[in-house]
Amino acid sequence: MTTSRGDQMTLVAFLQASNVSVYSGSWRYPSAAADYLDVRYYQRIARVLEEGMFDLMFFDDRLAMPTIYGDSPADAVRYGARPVKLDLSTVLGAVAGATEHIGLGATYSTTYYQPFHVARTFATLDHLSGGRAAWNVVTSVNDAEAQNFGLDEHLEHDKRYDRAEEFVEVVSKLWDSWEDDAVVADRTAGIFADPEKVHEVAHQGEYFTVRGPLTVPRTPQGRPVIIQAGQSGRGRLFAARWADLIFTSDPSQEIAREHYQEQKDLITEAGRDAGSVRLLPMVYTIAGETEAIAREKEALFLDELVHPMASLTLLSEVTNHDFAGHSLDDVVTDELIDSVSGIRGLVQGVRRHLGDRELTLRMLANHRATLLQGPRFVGTGPQIAEQMRQWFEARSCDGFVLAATHFPGAFEDFVRLVVPELRRLGLVRSEYTGRTLRENLSLDRPANLFTQERHDTRA
Repeated sequence: MTTSRGDQMTLVAFLQASNVSVYSGSWRYPSAAADYLDVRYYQRIARVLEEGMFDLMFFDDRLAMPTIYGDSPADAVRYGARPVKLDLSTVLGAVAGATEHIGLGATYSTTYYQPFHVARTFATLDHLSGGRAAWNVVTSVNDAEAQNFGLDEHLEHDKRYDRAEEFVEVVSKLWDSWEDDAVVADRTAGIFADPEKVHEVAHQGEYFTVRGPLTVPRTPQGRPVIIQAGQSGRGRLFAARWADLIFTSDPSQEIAREHYQEQKDLITEAGRDAGSVRLLPMVYTIAGETEAIAREKEALFLDELVHPMASLTLLSEVTNHDFAGHSLDDVVTDELIDSVSGIRGLVQGVRRHLGDRELTLRMLANHRATLLQGPRFVGTGPQIAEQMRQWFEARSCDGFVLAATHFPGAFEDFVRLVVPELRRLGLVRSEYTGRTLRENLSLDRPANLFTQERHDTRA
């Protein structure tokens, strides 16, 4: 079956199991909830999103505090710049029990975890949630993460992707190591499962040696949904091969439209149906009962809540470079770009958005910590719905990843004010129609590798 995006947009919520949303000043917002160490906090947010018929909620993650700036966690801790990061498998297990339909995604690194661990974690979540699991595949970003796993520094970019390619291959084999009808459960004969249909994967590669089989039978989705957000050339090729949902970070609709077509072409070149892969840019929505209320909120988020040092701390984290020796007003020179391995793509994206204006570290840092990181849809419910409609119908995206200015209020406002307008336009569902996340996304259930091999051998 060939799938396509259809006439309705995919809605995904982007979360942190943290003291903040992706917006680093969110904890300071007057109505932001402060019980992020209580499981009921995440369950409340999930129920709001399910009321809004979101396809998926997924959690970002890093495996270290931001410690690159000044070689210390002090500023991250002092200014609340994402110092808290809870274990996601525990959080999603609790959320699964409080919801029925919404997809449940988590970020797991291919650089610091092992394929068997990741395969078992997501297969378990898929079973216990009734087929709602999604894995956000990342290669991690900096030396601070490496130093929490017994290494001095992070792997070089292309080696991380080499490892990631093999990692996902192994995980896919493990997910398929039980065929769909392997479990017989014949109590009279005393046969639990057919050993001919449970396979050792016997993988021996450059990075991994894995015998298998997985200790979890094949899941309701066959394989959990794969999310990927690579922005580099290598990252886009990786996404073209593996991703079901591609999470993008494009600062304007023009850039998003170009990225959309280029990525769809890469998916086709990889031998896959481009219509079955969703491209979803991250956006902020700031909704108000009137436009004036929404604009007042926007000004507060932009001008008052993010401490400048929090911005610089997060810029150091994402670029894997210590900016402690720089002023926020330092100009981003060609020499600086050449000396910082993780900054080039960020600078290119910001310059495409801002034009040829002189770029300072303050401007660059703000794009990582404030609402400048992605497009903002600001206004009343009808105004925001119209902005989203324009992007979707212009083939700039297949839907959106919504980042929150604060929890849970940003999602509550969106569901209360924007979702009814999107429904009126026929752009989002009024009810869940599928049993699994793949069904709600109109994605095929993947064929089992081992079943296919046996059929091919017999043919």
